[in-house]
Amino acid sequence: MEKIIDLRSDTVTKPCAKMRELMAQAEVGDDVYGEDPTINQLEKLAAEKMGKEAALFCASGTMSNLIAVLTHTSRGDEIILEKSSHINLNEVGGAAMIAGVMPNTIIGANGKVSVRQLKEAIRPENIHYPKATLLCLENTSNFGGGTVYTVEETKELAAVAREKGLKLHIDGARIFNAAVYLKVSVGELVLEADSVSFCLSKGLGAPVGSVLVGTKDFIDKARKYRKMLGGGLRQAGIIARAGIYALENLVDRLEEDHENARKLALGLKSLKGIYIPLDTVQTNIVMVDIERSDLNAFELAKTLKNLGILVSIINERRLRFVTHRDVTSQDIDVVIEVMEKLLA
Repeated sequence: MEKIIDLRSDTVTKPCAKMRELMAQAEVGDDVYGEDPTINQLEKLAAEKMGKEAALFCASGTMSNLIAVLTHTSRGDEIILEKSSHINLNEVGGAAMIAGVMPNTIIGANGKVSVRQLKEAIRPENIHYPKATLLCLENTSNFGGGTVYTVEETKELAAVAREKGLKLHIDGARIFNAAVYLKVSVGELVLEADSVSFCLSKGLGAPVGSVLVGTKDFIDKARKYRKMLGGGLRQAGIIARAGIYALENLVDRLEEDHENARKLALGLKSLKGIYIPLDTVQTNIVMVDIERSDLNAFELAKTLKNLGILVSIINERRLRFVTHRDVTSQDIDVVIEVMEKLLA
């Protein structure tokens, strides 16, 4: 069988042989009782890497983000976030339905909010308005095309939030991609955040899991919300061991994914009938806009699938390509060649 080149998402990565071996050997216990030593080890490692006091292992990024919103807010509060952010668009309305908060969305530039926009979005105290209590930033921005907030940008936004009494949560599903791109430590990048969630199951290549970090008091409260949402884990050290391996061994190699994304973007940008915003190709995501009237994203994705290449459809005019550790430089050559023939 010919190899399928799967560029839909970095969530499709398979655990490598070494990761599987370590998972099988993992020491386990009941995590609800705090007795899984491998979970405890992962949470300690995650907190240290992020420069925070404590951490909580969760089933997914969606769960960890919802827990963060629940922990930081009260029902009827307002949260401020970029309109295309994952929390707003892709988490099934959990912030509204379960946390009971009101989203105040900002249309940013390539998924990023500016200081000016944030200041304008924070309304003065008024009997008619909900109380704004939380700012959520996404780093990297998924629908922004993998764009990053720098250390300085994060610091400036955090200062505005703090001045107005808001907490800052960073949805850092791909925060390690951002840190590798910026060549800074991930702890420096999230220094100003009150909480951060990050995924183990995307570019880091683990099969399951996300970690939420913050102060000890925050995590103690968050742990109870995790249990409420059905996320109380038992002998989960088996999957936590994969996360430990990923954090210790697979962060630096994210640069390879960034190089492959850049190679793909440069290889496709001159093709007639498509447009790639190269300024957004910073990490491992390439957005391809279709400008030809005789072609749309659904048709192109279907044709690519028939040729063994899988991509994500964002809308009728846009496709998303995501590089990851199961996609090689040679695979990128194949994708460029196929696209050249299709669009000739």
